Amino acid sequence: MPEQGVVHCKYHQYQVVGRLKPSAQYGTRKSDIFKMNVFAPNKIVAKSRFWYYMSMLNRVKKANGEILQINEVFEKKPQSVSTYGIWMRYDSRTGHHNMYREYRHVSINNAVSKMYQDVAARHRSRFSNVQIVRTGQVPSSLVRKTSTTDYLGNKVAFPLTHRVIRPSSKTFKKTFVARRPRTCFDH
Repeated sequence: MPEQGVVHCKYHQYQVVGRLKPSAQYGTRKSDIFKMNVFAPNKIVAKSRFWYYMSMLNRVKKANGEILQINEVFEKKPQSVSTYGIWMRYDSRTGHHNMYREYRHVSINNAVSKMYQDVAARHRSRFSNVQIVRTGQVPSSLVRKTSTTDYLGNKVAFPLTHRVIRPSSKTFKKTFVARRPRTCFDH
């Protein structure tokens, strides 16, 4: 049975720690340890993404390296809504593009899941083509995007559009009525 009030998302944040395998042959007895936060659907994909980034950034292949530790990172306050900024780059059909996006959500995992859906819809870019450079919580004073500034403040109100009045019981329900239903109650 699912828990009440818990939002499940597709992507999780993992902290992966790895290094180049120490070997006497190459003189790497003390190799540098690298720590990276990776967003992935599970631990297996997180390890794969870690080795992808390690091969590009630090020239360490999976065959010559080892993973020391992998942990899932959880939100400190998953009940409060925050604005999250995501710095990312993606590969399109024409080239590489850098991008900054803002999302309001209860956790960074949900914001990243929303970002992947948004980039797939707007730019036709898959999970494998998107690389998250940095994520962070953005304070209200530094929010840049107008789509997120609309929801800041204490007096955010949403109109109740298209309200259909339902009968109080089944006895008052009518299949056919001579007039259209009135759904706008502004005046």
